[in-house]
Amino acid sequence: QLQLVESGGGLVQPGGSLRLSCAASGFTLDSYVIGWFRQAPGMEREGVSCISSSDGSTYYAESVKGRFTISRDNAKNTVYLQMNSLKPEDTGVYYCAARRRNVYGNLWSWPRMYDYWGQGTQVTVSS
Repeated sequence: QLQLVESGGGLVQPGGSLRLSCAASGFTLDSYVIGWFRQAPGMEREGVSCISSSDGSTYYAESVKGRFTISRDNAKNTVYLQMNSLKPEDTGVYYCAARRRNVYGNLWSWPRMYDYWGQGTQVTVSS
């Protein structure tokens, strides 16, 4: 069984921080590309960040660069998304996703490139 479980979401005020976790089971996470996506109400699911399986390269949507950091802890088989300086527009359900094969260019941000998805965790940024 291959499973991804997100956690760490919650309600925060603008400017606050959250750390999301994506825990993997049934596979070795570092063999997969792991992406973080979010979906706001009435909006399409969008790519937020990605960490590659090959060399650990990281990628970010322009809207979160400088505020979010993706990282991997192989010992815990977990990928994290540290979110700082949160804005109301960061609100949404955050999902992690895994792809076994590498991605190129901006394809990392396409949801259809990913094979496995977690259940999502709600992030609400509101004053």
